Amino acid sequence: MKNFHRYLESTLLKPTLTGAEVDQLIREAIDEQFVGVCLPPFWLKKAKRELKDEDIQLVTVIGFPLGYTDTASKVFETREAIKLGADELDLVWSQTAYHSGMNWPKIEIAQISKICHEEERILKVIIETSNLSESQIREACEICQNAGADFVKTSTGFGARGASVEDIVTMRASLASHVGIKASGGIKTLDFAIELIQVGADRIGTSSANLLMEAWREKFT
Repeated sequence: MKNFHRYLESTLLKPTLTGAEVDQLIREAIDEQFVGVCLPPFWLKKAKRELKDEDIQLVTVIGFPLGYTDTASKVFETREAIKLGADELDLVWSQTAYHSGMNWPKIEIAQISKICHEEERILKVIIETSNLSESQIREACEICQNAGADFVKTSTGFGARGASVEDIVTMRASLASHVGIKASGGIKTLDFAIELIQVGADRIGTSSANLLMEAWREKFT
């Protein structure tokens, strides 16, 4: 598989994240030329400074990890993240509104999509597939697509499980070709990452990006 590194978003979202770990993440991303690094909003300013003009997307999260915050708070987070240099924003949709049968998730995503696109940023929406049935995953994808999301993302990494091949198959069958899929959560082996890509994932969000690249080199070079 050519250009495997350009599928990988190197991700560090753990509560105990340190500045030294952020430095290491950025060094590895530059060395490997990953497509992106995903960090908490707190570290955006530093990461933007360190990445400089590298062709690496700076990604952060909004409403993370439960999506409980109200829309006004998510809008504020989005605007601040863009000011701090985020290129892509991974929004946790309002799970509580969706499971209550409300139309609010679509309204919320549309508002934040508008902000992102006016600033030429990418919006990914995290639907937390571990909390959804297959039919609900299909419905969630339709909501995200109709509200203007650029990608639909499987997981926060804080749910009951991460991505699965079955999730990606369902999502790819439910989305138009112009809407990307980001698989995330529990992706720690090369074979699993490749399988996810083969069934439709356009991005792999993982805290094991460097290890995956080492495994890829051992297998393919």
